[in-house]
Amino acid sequence: MTTGTRLAALSFGAGAVAGLGHAPLYLWPLTLLGLAALIRLVAQPKAPAGWLGLLGGAGYGAVVLSWIVEPFLIEPETYGWMAPFALIFMALGLGAFWGAAARLACALPLRSPAYGFALTLTFVEFLRGHILTGFPWGMPGHVWISTPVAQLGAFVGPTGLTLGLLLAAAALSRLDWRPALAAAVALAAAWTHGAWTLSQPLPDGPGATVRLVQPNAEQALKWDPDQARSFLDRLLIATAAEPRPALVIWPETALPYLLERHSDLAPMIAAAAQGVPVALGAQREDGSRFWNSLTVIEPDGTLGARYDKHHLVPFGEYIPLGDLAFRLFGLRAFAAQQGAGYSAGDGAKLIDFGPAMGRALPLICYEAVFPQDVNAAPKRPDWLLQITNDAWFGTLSGPFQHADQARMRAIEQGLPLVRVANTG
Repeated sequence: MTTGTRLAALSFGAGAVAGLGHAPLYLWPLTLLGLAALIRLVAQPKAPAGWLGLLGGAGYGAVVLSWIVEPFLIEPETYGWMAPFALIFMALGLGAFWGAAARLACALPLRSPAYGFALTLTFVEFLRGHILTGFPWGMPGHVWISTPVAQLGAFVGPTGLTLGLLLAAAALSRLDWRPALAAAVALAAAWTHGAWTLSQPLPDGPGATVRLVQPNAEQALKWDPDQARSFLDRLLIATAAEPRPALVIWPETALPYLLERHSDLAPMIAAAAQGVPVALGAQREDGSRFWNSLTVIEPDGTLGARYDKHHLVPFGEYIPLGDLAFRLFGLRAFAAQQGAGYSAGDGAKLIDFGPAMGRALPLICYEAVFPQDVNAAPKRPDWLLQITNDAWFGTLSGPFQHADQARMRAIEQGLPLVRVANTG
């Protein structure tokens, strides 16, 4: 094995080890060690830093984003062949950010490329969460969510947690007891603060009961017309159960019908709720456009407040530039305005559920992974409400990582979070 091949394998392997700190394994010490090993490789004199950073990021992405194959396996006979290409594309895409960070760190006139890489990698991870609609999934700082250290997210957010982790890894990478001791003391202080925070009594809640309905609809059967009534019955039976709550919530796109085409649905849901409002996820239709929405069914069977998802998943819920292609060239296949995908809502808004529940900020699916989407609320909400359908993510890592990132929003905001998922 040549020196270049050995370095490449070590970098990819170090990144892969670093990915093991995320859900569902939560092996955060391995993340610390894997990042330290990668930083040491990148910081070596005359090392091909950009390539080593890219390969390390690709190894990290291959582990953390392995759930990306799951949506293609819902209908494997049609889309299964795309699964490995999706994982390779996502891993290399993340690796490109890490490669740019490594190259930048070694190009800057810094005394320590190791600490420089920690800084530039934090910077590009922040950029990853914002450019091209953003994709902050799997930031290194998310590994702290299983530990008391996550409570520092209330002050520094996931970017600050990422910076702290990378600085600690850079300290370990120098193989010197003094920076390693400083990193250990800082970690112990963060852990102690978080443990103290978690030991404090929770503030009094509103005293209201919320029912979260889990239909557990298999994604492969979710839109099967022959199964629709069965899934609706599950939702109605759970909604009608005793004792009566103050609010019933169904998950994302739980309703297997369009409310606009079935005038009897809203009164049927209201009857099952027996005087309680129901907030449900449903597709909404208006002309040739569709939205991924949360709609409130009032106790009298009328349609109340509504929120349309505004941060859509590229290539999953819409095709970037699809509407522009329609306007310029008349190409309908990718245009949301022609029903090819969802249209984006107007932005963040609050829904007032009355004196018992207060105002909630609704978040649909992966909107909960974006701090900027929560910060965009027009006013401070009383609580956060995420509805999602994690059946797309399989049963291994994806749903757990998604839930962790929603938990981070609750820590950042100091607000309770109610999370309702199709598969629990």
